[in-house]
Amino acid sequence: MALSKESALNVAQVLTEALPYIQRFAGKTVVVKYGGNAMTGDDSEDAFARDIVLLKTVGLNPVVVHGGGPQIGEMLERIGKQSQFVSGMRVTDAETMDIVEMVLGGKVNKAIVNRINQNGGRAVGLTGKDANLIRARRMLVRERQADGSYREVDVGQVGEVVSIKTDLLDLLVHSDFIPVIAPVGVGDDGESYNINADLVAGKVAEALRAEKLILATNIPGVLDKDKNILTGLTTADVDALIEDGTIYGGMLPKITCALDAVKSGVASAHIFDGRLLHATLLEVFTDEGMGTLISNRKVMRAK
Repeated sequence: MALSKESALNVAQVLTEALPYIQRFAGKTVVVKYGGNAMTGDDSEDAFARDIVLLKTVGLNPVVVHGGGPQIGEMLERIGKQSQFVSGMRVTDAETMDIVEMVLGGKVNKAIVNRINQNGGRAVGLTGKDANLIRARRMLVRERQADGSYREVDVGQVGEVVSIKTDLLDLLVHSDFIPVIAPVGVGDDGESYNINADLVAGKVAEALRAEKLILATNIPGVLDKDKNILTGLTTADVDALIEDGTIYGGMLPKITCALDAVKSGVASAHIFDGRLLHATLLEVFTDEGMGTLISNRKVMRAK
């Protein structure tokens, strides 16, 4: 059935609005963090896969870094192991690390790779242990005490990124392939580390000198104190929002990751609700976007 005149004009408007963005970002690398909480079912996951394939098809170089916290928690529950957290970080003993590697490097990674490939892409699944992609070391987590002081806590095989080895990624992103990275790092002694996917995505974006860091998660973006989405923010704006307490708690690690990436040379960072269909395309290729845009200069969006 043919499109109505109104529908046809809407489609044409979307395509013409996208054109300058496609031209501007052609050949640029875009790192997309796909959060485990954004993986909500077949429709949204297929839409995400199609978005990534379209980015590649029109000339961008997407690199996907995925999470999988809920999926890890579900598997631990199946084997009767209780998840424990300190300041938002999962306590990861040797048994838990085995589950993390199985879920992230196996189940979740291969499911995303398969969806991208089924939608016409050529995805390659990696963990940080492949080709020493993500070098890591043990992280000590700061825990706030009742008296307001902090103490450092060893939460096991939880890591922080020491370095990103880019040779394999460079080879893949400048070919027809789409890397899909599970956030498992490797230490100097060969020990595996469970690393926060936001942190990995930010460091990968910095190492690849990416045009964009995209955080597709389960929140609409940075909210003001009245719960309105803030966008077109500079790094100075974000620093001020942290200082006055507008950004706090669980949002801080995600915002800090985006802030560090932009301050380190990534042109812009985007935070939006990845559960919405085709949110990635709408954020990258439309004037209005879907969530929060952070960059080093003031950008006015059509909101």
